[in-house]
Amino acid sequence: MQLAQQVKHLIKKEVVLEWRSKYALNGVLLYVVSTVFVCYMSFLSIEKLTWNALFWIIMLFASINAIAKSFLQESKGRQLYIYTLISPTALILAKTIYNSLLMMILTVIALLFYTLVFDFPKDTDILMYFVAAILGSLSFSTIFTMVSAIASKTGNGGMLMAILSFPIIIPVLIVLIKFAKNAVDGLDRAVSLDEIGLLGVINVLVMTVALLLFPYLWRD
Repeated sequence: MQLAQQVKHLIKKEVVLEWRSKYALNGVLLYVVSTVFVCYMSFLSIEKLTWNALFWIIMLFASINAIAKSFLQESKGRQLYIYTLISPTALILAKTIYNSLLMMILTVIALLFYTLVFDFPKDTDILMYFVAAILGSLSFSTIFTMVSAIASKTGNGGMLMAILSFPIIIPVLIVLIKFAKNAVDGLDRAVSLDEIGLLGVINVLVMTVALLLFPYLWRD
């Protein structure tokens, strides 16, 4: 119960801080809107394969901008203060849950604006594409939260985060793009069950590694 209370209070703290500054929300929304507008002015109309790839490129960089600050923005004094109050498990759980909620909201907004500018391709299974977008936002949030926690312990966290996240995010992107392509092509939903299961396994593995590794990082 104590762990649940700590997670609850930490999530509330993150929400209050975000509501005051609106850094992630405003910054990522500005990035998504400006990128989609530039693409619209450049292409006017695009093929469905390009449509799918472009959306995931936008969401990849949007998630980096939104989640990179999770641990990198924390000062040494604040980290020491939090260290005296809560357990490392509660902190990594709260950060992951908050980032997952934030990314799901941003993904839904980005997808709505993206489809407002570039309509869904013909024969697209909209529900399955929405599922792919939500699973993608969860995968991005769990991976980048863990990498941000590791990178925050170094002097050059931003560069290290990019280096560490690259080999992890590439397999996830391959699965996501394949899953989303099945939805764009309007294939039977049973075809995408393997991709859904694989994304779920990846998220569980990443979260398990984060829970095991973070307490040792937290001691430094």
